[in-house]
Amino acid sequence: MAAGQAARHIADWPEESREAAQLVLDAYGEPDEASESQLIWHDVGPWKRMVATRTFYRHDFPVPHIDAVESVIDYRVPVDKVSELAAFDGSVVVERTAGEVSARCHDEQANFLALNLMHDIVTGKKTVTEARDYYAKEFADYRRQLPTPYMERLHFTPAAGGTADPDSRVLSDEDLAAARREGERRH
Repeated sequence: MAAGQAARHIADWPEESREAAQLVLDAYGEPDEASESQLIWHDVGPWKRMVATRTFYRHDFPVPHIDAVESVIDYRVPVDKVSELAAFDGSVVVERTAGEVSARCHDEQANFLALNLMHDIVTGKKTVTEARDYYAKEFADYRRQLPTPYMERLHFTPAAGGTADPDSRVLSDEDLAAARREGERRH
């Protein structure tokens, strides 16, 4: 993409999402893909993908802010941990079939924080309550200009593929053929 093209795409975005997108542009340069509604970077930093969107979402945890930048990694979340992650932070999204987890917030540092805590929950290092408490503490420490290790980088190495979970087949070819025949008899 030609230099400066992304700035043209985000010029008419709402201030909140334009500001969030600019942080990613400042960190990683021009995106690999751009449209009127989103900018996408592939394989930047530790991320499989980063997406800055025109649309932003209000998010009140731990304080009111907007979510407009998504950081995606390859990560297989055990099915029994998905509900815990939803209870932890609604901006942490598990794509089980794709084998991806993402965090969506205002900036990359908050996404580091959310995904480090996601990993702590999945590995049993922290409970949901402990993760939420730690998130709030580190968020406040950032404002206090104290060390914020979970906001600096990922504290685990994301997988490099191989995390997709296609689930299990429950209908056999015979089941499908029988259903088709039954349907044909009804019409």
